[in-house]
Amino acid sequence: MSRLQVVSGKGGTGKTTVAAALALALATEGKRTLLVEVEGRQGIAQLFETEALPYEERKIAVAPGGGEVYALAIDAERALLDYLQMFYKLGTAGRALKKLGAIDFATTIAPGVRDVLLTGKACEAVRRREKHGGHTYHHVVMDAPPTGRITRFLNVNDEVAGLARIGPIHNQAQAVMRVLKSPETAVHLVTLLEEMPVQETADGIAELRAAELPVGRVVVNMVRPHVLDEAAVRAASGDHRDAIARTLASVGVAGGTTLVEPLLDQASEHARRVELERAQRAVLDDIGVPSYELPFLGDGADIAGLYRLAKELRKQGVGA
Repeated sequence: MSRLQVVSGKGGTGKTTVAAALALALATEGKRTLLVEVEGRQGIAQLFETEALPYEERKIAVAPGGGEVYALAIDAERALLDYLQMFYKLGTAGRALKKLGAIDFATTIAPGVRDVLLTGKACEAVRRREKHGGHTYHHVVMDAPPTGRITRFLNVNDEVAGLARIGPIHNQAQAVMRVLKSPETAVHLVTLLEEMPVQETADGIAELRAAELPVGRVVVNMVRPHVLDEAAVRAASGDHRDAIARTLASVGVAGGTTLVEPLLDQASEHARRVELERAQRAVLDDIGVPSYELPFLGDGADIAGLYRLAKELRKQGVGA
C-alpha cells in the first residue's frame, strides 16, 4: 500500500474516525504508523481519549500484533520555524520573528503558505529514515481538510514551485509534489450513503484526477444492516395487521394492536432508506473507484469502536 494515506471527506462523514481506524489497521503485525492532524481541532486526541497533542510525535496506541500508532498535531507556526531553521539556519532569529508576530502574520495572510508547511511536514515524515536505513514509519496517515478543499490543499506546492523558480522554496515544493503525485500517496474520500456526501465525493474525485493526484479508495462509512426491503414492507402492511398483532401477543408484547402501525411506519422508513442507499451505491459504482465499507457504531466511536473498525479494514485487505 501507499506510504502516505490521505483521508478526506465531507463534514459529518466521520473522516477523522476513519483516519484513526486506518492508522490502527496499518500498524498491525509490528508496523509503525504516524497519524497526522492538520486542522488544529485535536480530534485525534479526543478519539483516543488522551490529552491534547503537542507539536511532537507521541505514541498513542498499540495495535494487534505489537504495532504502534504515533500521532502529531502539526502547528503551522512551529512548522515554519522548522523550515526557516532547516533552510536558512535562523536559529534564535527565527524565535525572535515569532515573538514579533511575523510567523503568525505569514501563515495568516497567505493561506497557501500554511498548506505548504502542513503538507511538507507530513511528507518529511514519509521520507524520514533511521540510522540503519529503514523508514521511521511504515505508513503516515493524514486526517486532511474536507473534500471541498482537499485538491487545493494538496496541490498548493505545485503553485508555489511555479512561483519560486529557484532556491530552497522551489526545491522543497518540488520534493513535496514528488511524494504527493507518486504511487507513495493515496487520497481516500469518506462518504455516507446519502445524496450530498456521495455527490461531493464524486466531485472531489473528479478534481483530484484533474490535478493528477492519486485517488485511493472511497470509504463508505456508517453502513447500517438491511433488515427489510420494500417487498417485505408491502407484504406486512397489506392484510396482515391482525396476524402481526397476534404474533406480538404470542411473544408476550403487551398492547400489540397499538404497536402495529408505529412498527409498520418504522419498517416503511427503513425500506425507503434501503432504496435511497441502493441509488447512492449505483452512483458510487459509476465513479469506478474501489471502496471499503465500515459499519455504523451504535455505541459511538470510542477506542473499542476504533479497534473494531480497524479489524473491518484489515478484513478488507488494508495492510495486507
